[in-house]
Amino acid sequence: MYGSLKCVSKAESLSLGGLFIRTPTPPPVGALVVLLFHTPEGEVRVRSTVRNQVVSTGMGLAITSMDQEHRARLSRWLQQLSKQAEAQEPVAAK
Repeated sequence: MYGSLKCVSKAESLSLGGLFIRTPTPPPVGALVVLLFHTPEGEVRVRSTVRNQVVSTGMGLAITSMDQEHRARLSRWLQQLSKQAEAQEPVAAK
């Protein structure tokens, strides 16, 4: 195990299957990472594995497990975020 380091990082490209986290010092490929997201409906805790690294930038994580309730909460939050992003996209001129 990489250790029990706790930190706050920016997450990108979040999906039910994985995400990219910005961090200057990612753990090694294969390391277990437990994530905690604070969503409007409450906490979502997931277990993930480091799948790849971008030196001095971050890491790609594959979500490997989470409680059913947390999965549903994350799914609803992602749907809300997607709708918000669609509403903010400019409409192309015709």
